[in-house]
Amino acid sequence: MPKTLLEIEDLRVEFKGQGFRAKTHEVLHGVSLSIADGEVLGLVGESGSGKTTIGRAVLGLAKPSGGAIRFRGEDITHAHQARRRELARNIQVVFQDPYSSLNPALTVGDILSEPLIVQGATPQDARKRVKGLLDHVQLPHDAVDRLPREFSGGQRQRVAIARALAPEPQLIVCDEPVSALDLSTQAVVLKMLMDIQAETGVAFLFISHDLAVVRHISHRVTVIYKGDLVETGAAATVTSNPEHPYTKRLLLAAPVADPIEQRRRREERRLLAQQELLERGAAPSVAG
Repeated sequence: MPKTLLEIEDLRVEFKGQGFRAKTHEVLHGVSLSIADGEVLGLVGESGSGKTTIGRAVLGLAKPSGGAIRFRGEDITHAHQARRRELARNIQVVFQDPYSSLNPALTVGDILSEPLIVQGATPQDARKRVKGLLDHVQLPHDAVDRLPREFSGGQRQRVAIARALAPEPQLIVCDEPVSALDLSTQAVVLKMLMDIQAETGVAFLFISHDLAVVRHISHRVTVIYKGDLVETGAAATVTSNPEHPYTKRLLLAAPVADPIEQRRRREERRLLAQQELLERGAAPSVAG
């Protein structure tokens, strides 16, 4: 049975509001989840749900106000900067915008070599490793001498994925890695990520707003709503037969080609939202 790689227990994160006397706002209300070795956990929620904050807390970019984050049993909740640099060997990230996450002044070869050299590789060994990384993400070897601006959005995201793979991490936090790409490019990048995961056994925390996207890549799916986890289960179950009303609304929000089915989904989603308001004791609004 696979061992637990990442464990998040009762995680809370607060952000301070604007203004001198502004109160703090809690965006995560005690979240708990875990990821096993080699597992892909899809974390799904709408904008503002807190899903990205979970990823940032794992990476040390958001400071928890409570709870614990453990990596292979080690508490890294408040790991100091030097330890975070060491953890970067095992925990990497792929951000949503591939262009802003790549240094525009460096060639692809330098971008991919940099983390390897920082961790002790010689420039010669780093260059050899870079060739293998380019093969992994299906980019030509001559990409090493080109700048990020010379590539399309999908190709830049492949470079970002190759950089994340460079130190051979055990976990990659993928924060909306395909949402900035067109549909055809999304499919290509998702297939590539699935192949890489199968070949290397790296675990993913795959953050997305789209249930249809996480359905294809995840082993399990966790749904977050306004800072609380509302449903967790096998990907096939959560993405086809969800139990929580919010998850059902997310599933119904996915576009389909059939206009009749799309109208049916829109109406069912409206009724679910109305039912949720009634259960909370609020009066539903009536469209004029």
